[in-house]
Amino acid sequence: MGKMLAGIKIALLGGDAREIILMQELVRLGAEVRVAGYPPLPELKDCLLFKEASNAVRQVDVLILPVPGADERGVIKGTLTGHTFRLNESWVDEVPPGTLVLVGVARPVLKKVAREKGWKLEETADRDEMAILNSVPTAEGAIMMALQEMPVTLHGSEAFVLGLGRTGLTLAHMLAGIGARVTVVDRGAADRARALALGWRAISFEELPTAIGWAQVVFNTVPAPVLTEEVLAAASPQCLIIDLASAPGGTDFAAAQKLGKRAVMAPGLPGKVAPQTAGEILARLYPRFILEGLERL
Repeated sequence: MGKMLAGIKIALLGGDAREIILMQELVRLGAEVRVAGYPPLPELKDCLLFKEASNAVRQVDVLILPVPGADERGVIKGTLTGHTFRLNESWVDEVPPGTLVLVGVARPVLKKVAREKGWKLEETADRDEMAILNSVPTAEGAIMMALQEMPVTLHGSEAFVLGLGRTGLTLAHMLAGIGARVTVVDRGAADRARALALGWRAISFEELPTAIGWAQVVFNTVPAPVLTEEVLAAASPQCLIIDLASAPGGTDFAAAQKLGKRAVMAPGLPGKVAPQTAGEILARLYPRFILEGLERL
């Protein structure tokens, strides 16, 4: 790629180990990389490290926020230092209007600030190439969680996958590969037909309340309320529910607690279970996202 990012000033606020790999690639491609919320690691020797976010973001062309973005309170986390940045702080005013801002997932509070400040906000987590590549560490992490929580093997178990999108499809393949009896739940008739062709059981969401009783583990990938109190009440007391959907997920967690059902939220698995792989995915895709985003400005 050569120095395809030469002359571009890029700031990164917060994040975790995967962003370190991204920073190294951005430097290699010629960008001026400014960082806040990271310790002075040897891997970042060619980056400009700042204690204050306002100094890092001043006059930049691109701002990269962590994949999870800001939480519902507007807090951006730097997990390696414990430092946080808030969207109501003065550094926000230093980001020039028209700046390209890349983030995995943008909650309403970040979208509101971006509109008010005139930023060009782009969400990356739902782009096909990113979601498909991240589906592998997500699926592996979900299986790891299930193995840690279940008293039986996944081999021979009844495993439900809700949603046959990019993550659901990868997860169903992996579960079948280790011998689980896979049931896919999806709204689309074509997707259910594809699941049947692959040798899996396939049902609609309308059939879920009557079918969930035989599930030993349920993996949800649908960011909509699909595991309602009615559905949870029909699940086995031993059933484990792992919700992989973006916040707030698709599970009624209050109802699950009331009913005594085991339900866990599992966001951001790529960065937690495979930070190097997740970082390599960012390093592979973000340079192109940056160039494409700047061309559209």
